[in-house]
Amino acid sequence: MATFRVADASEYLAITGWGIDDVKLAKKAWVFVGQQCKKFSISPVNYEFEVHAMSAEKLPFILPAVFTIGPKITATGAEASDKRDLEAQLLLYAKLIAPLHRSRSHVHELVKGIIEGETRVLAADLTMEEIFKGTKTFKEKVFNRVQLELNQFALVIYNANVKQLVDVPGHEYFSYLGQKTQQDAANQAKVDVAEARMKGEVGAKEREGLTRQNAAKVDAETKVLSVRQQGQGLKEEAKVKAEVQVFENAREADIAAAKAELAMKKAGFDKQAKVAEVEAAKAVAIREAELQMEVERKNAMRQTEKLKAEQLSKATVQYETQVQESNALFYSRQKAAEAALFEQMRSAEARKAQADAQLFEQKMAEDAKLYAKQKEAESLALLGRAKTEYAASMLQALGGNYYALRDYLMIDGGMYTEMASINAGAVNGMQPKISIWSNGGGADGAAANAGKEAAGGSALQQVAGVYKMLPPLLSTVHEQTGMLPPAWMGALPKDGAAN
Repeated sequence: MATFRVADASEYLAITGWGIDDVKLAKKAWVFVGQQCKKFSISPVNYEFEVHAMSAEKLPFILPAVFTIGPKITATGAEASDKRDLEAQLLLYAKLIAPLHRSRSHVHELVKGIIEGETRVLAADLTMEEIFKGTKTFKEKVFNRVQLELNQFALVIYNANVKQLVDVPGHEYFSYLGQKTQQDAANQAKVDVAEARMKGEVGAKEREGLTRQNAAKVDAETKVLSVRQQGQGLKEEAKVKAEVQVFENAREADIAAAKAELAMKKAGFDKQAKVAEVEAAKAVAIREAELQMEVERKNAMRQTEKLKAEQLSKATVQYETQVQESNALFYSRQKAAEAALFEQMRSAEARKAQADAQLFEQKMAEDAKLYAKQKEAESLALLGRAKTEYAASMLQALGGNYYALRDYLMIDGGMYTEMASINAGAVNGMQPKISIWSNGGGADGAAANAGKEAAGGSALQQVAGVYKMLPPLLSTVHEQTGMLPPAWMGALPKDGAAN
């Protein structure tokens, strides 16, 4: 009579039949006779698509996407209106979508149609660059538009994952873009490496030059100080030797004076004993002579020492001056040679760097020309393919009539208008000259000739008509070619008129 049915945690019971006006949703219920009960799942389902779309530049691409979609089972608040709205949404899902769960392909096609339609509409308004750079914004817009369409089926998007854009076979836009970016990065890396190598080599050479300069400067200063100290030592040594010699001479003089004094005393004693007065006078004279001689000897010694000191000082100063001048000349020549060598090395490095830069610039220019030629060839190929397809479609629309297609293309391309313009330009400025000759005497002559011919005419009149035709013929030939008829035939009038 009745069965008690219970749904799982992710399921609901949809009961219809006796005693129920529409559809009753429950997690557990008694099912009586005359009622039907079906379980349906409310778990979200993953739908994976590859949407084929086209950007605003008519560039096709593939947008891989994964959407997690399920019925709306959560309310935004605790109000009774939210709960009633949630129950209405779940009831709508049970009516429209739940019966199709046994055949998931129907639900898949439904969701896929909505997503593809909204994605294509949105992509048609954006360029490829905007889609590629604004992936997050593009995803949000697709999400919002698809959600608006799914609301009528009581479905909600739980998660949307839009993968990276993929090229359509035959349209390798992203592949070419990646190759271009990779090539730009490689070229920039080469430029940076070359510039860093150039800076390193130049810096090393500059440091090496400064080291050599500072070392040479320190060596020169050390040599000058060493020579100066040696000269000072020699000068002090000569001074000490001179002082010692002076002291020794003074000592010898004192000794001699003491000896002379002793001899004088002995002589005085002898003289006192013998001839005190004569010896005393002689002793005074001898003493004066000795003292004078000592003075002269002292003066000679002083002059000698003075001359020695002056000559030694001059020699020392001259030696130091010559040494310093030689060192300065050697240092200047050495620095000039090092500067010339460094300048030559810098010039060689600069020429090498300039040659490398010119070679790299030429290579970049050739790569740019090659890339431009490739793009031009691709554009020409696309244009030719488009023209071929257009001509084929027009030929098919005209029922295969080649002549009608030709006339249409000439009209569409302005060929007839161009031909008319060319013909008009060809005849523009022409001034045709028309000469009118009369071979009779006016209207009366024409009537008389007509009467004669009616009467039968004669051969002479026909010959006369031929001769009347010659003047206009000869005049026309003269105007066109400048040739005159022979004298035996006749002469043209000077004013160009004929009667």
